[in-house]
Amino acid sequence: MDGTLVDSEKVWTISLADTAQWLGGELSTEAREAMVGSNMARSLALMFDDLGLDRDPEPIAQAARYLTDRTGELFAAGLEWRPGALDALRMVRAAGWPTALVTNTLRTLTEKALDSIGREHFTVTVCGDEVPHGKPDPDPYLRAAELLGVAARSCLAVEDSPTGATAAERAGCAVLVVPCDVAVPTGPRRVHRGSLLGLTSDDLKVSYAQAQGERVA
Repeated sequence: MDGTLVDSEKVWTISLADTAQWLGGELSTEAREAMVGSNMARSLALMFDDLGLDRDPEPIAQAARYLTDRTGELFAAGLEWRPGALDALRMVRAAGWPTALVTNTLRTLTEKALDSIGREHFTVTVCGDEVPHGKPDPDPYLRAAELLGVAARSCLAVEDSPTGATAAERAGCAVLVVPCDVAVPTGPRRVHRGSLLGLTSDDLKVSYAQAQGERVA
């Protein structure tokens, strides 16, 4: 979702910076980049380390509440689509392919985002607080495949971050990488594309085949 379908990484940049300021510090560019695609627990751990704060449970819990509330306010104000993302979702739906939204974002915040972008685009949704381990572990994608009733190796994941691409790859998915704010390394099960603009169903079939190492005529 964040950075792939909607330009919410910029929203997270604001809320993370505000949280760091609330904690009495300033988030570094390096720490922010390391948080892209990550879950809240890891992002807060990175923040506390970056600010030189002890990882005490209660201050982290308070920061998590502040970050969640601040991000929720920004999500509720509306989210901007990434180029071509809405048309891509409509194309996939018209093709009759089941689709899962797989995000590290908490369910409470994802629901606010879905109010903006529309639930009708997704067959199922899986959030970071609904699996044992979030991305970069494979759990979110394995759960999504389970809910869709298919094997993960039959799925094509669309990801914008190293964290997300790694999670999908570890689950056994083919991965179409469309970078947003940070560069994503190449990999044996990854195909890169500049944007979702003009994406067709044939493009997705070719990307899946290429990521699986199949010869494309």
